[in-house]
Amino acid sequence: MEQLDAKQLKRVLKPIHLWAIAVGLVISGEYFGWNLGWGVAGTVGFLIATLVVTVMYITFIFSYTELTTSIPHSGGAFAYAYRAMGPFGGLIAGYATLIDFLFATPAIAFSLGAYLHFLHPQIGVLPSAMVFNVIFILLNISGVKESATFSVFITILAVLELLIFMGIVGPSFKMDNYLANPMPFGWGGVFAALPFAVWFYLAIEGVAMVAEEVKEPQKNIPRGYISALATLVFLALGVMILTGGVTDWRKFTKLDYPLPEAIAIVLGKANSLTKIFASIGLFGLIASFHGTILASSRQVFAMARSGYLPRGLASVNKKFKTPHWAIIAGGGISFLALLTGTTGQIIILSVMGAVVMYMMSMISLFLLRKREPHMERPFAAPFYPVFPAIALAIATICMLAIMYYNFKLSLIFFAGLGIAAAIFILMGKHKTKIMDDVMLEKGGGKPI
Repeated sequence: MEQLDAKQLKRVLKPIHLWAIAVGLVISGEYFGWNLGWGVAGTVGFLIATLVVTVMYITFIFSYTELTTSIPHSGGAFAYAYRAMGPFGGLIAGYATLIDFLFATPAIAFSLGAYLHFLHPQIGVLPSAMVFNVIFILLNISGVKESATFSVFITILAVLELLIFMGIVGPSFKMDNYLANPMPFGWGGVFAALPFAVWFYLAIEGVAMVAEEVKEPQKNIPRGYISALATLVFLALGVMILTGGVTDWRKFTKLDYPLPEAIAIVLGKANSLTKIFASIGLFGLIASFHGTILASSRQVFAMARSGYLPRGLASVNKKFKTPHWAIIAGGGISFLALLTGTTGQIIILSVMGAVVMYMMSMISLFLLRKREPHMERPFAAPFYPVFPAIALAIATICMLAIMYYNFKLSLIFFAGLGIAAAIFILMGKHKTKIMDDVMLEKGGGKPI
């Protein structure tokens, strides 16, 4: 096995690390972004969208865990789709996953900058976002166990802060505020709000990207996913409902820092607790920012190792055993997005990538159940085929709604996929078996 050291990852992660990575990946969605959904749907309209999306994630995660434990590969959905559908399936799923995580990172960076600007108006949003990008690229290069330990620490602080937030604003909640003009855009607003509801949970699937670095993955990955999802559902609904009842909810619809603003309304902007809360509010954003860099770099690494991206991006640092060039490449994409986009646009692009990836994953699950019935499945999706069918149906509805309400961004997304496919064909990749041997060993067989 010595010859594989340059492209091999260490198994060091435990269930607490997985919980922290999963919650940490997502928790920024409770801090910002979701409130943009109120602007297109109102409070009750957005609540309906959130409940529908919550059902999608519950059914999706229980189904996705079957794939993650059966094929514990750092490529995640890319590896599953390749095995189920061949090179083009892998290309579509891999592209979608890259868009998902690579664009989630700059969206969170924007919010980090906005939180700092709220605390210190003299600090610009964009410069601070760039600085955070550099710091966390270096942290992720330093080692996966070190960065995962940091995830545990920062995620626990972020969860505690959201619980404190709910305790502070809860007594000021008034149902009259929450139900004031609850669905100003009718049922159309519910569909328009779906991408912002997805943002509540987007990136939890990123745990699959570190599957090759998990001790006893068949046992520990389900534990990590299920405990993380329960945590996130409670926090998402609690934060959203309580915030909507403290004042006129329309005050929050264009902010990148809704929680500090809610605290300021309850306690007063001059109150020292308001500043303290905004300061520790950075923890949740940092947790997700760190996690999305971790997950996106593993996706780049896996696709490069398999020949879908330049092979050099699959190099593993000899000292730290991390894919340093993959981390740096993802950071470069984040820099470009920060310079060219707005928070809302970047969130929608990221959500489009996520939803396509969810669809490809559920299709892969159905195909693998049919074509490889004897594959080892340490965790079988419960209520099959109902759960994956529900997840696929809701994801498809989400995708159609996003395309309808964001036509120009949809064109950009699919144009990128078209360019990637054209390059793929011109290089002849569609005619060759290029999935790495590591996946074949871990997956228990050969792709069809």
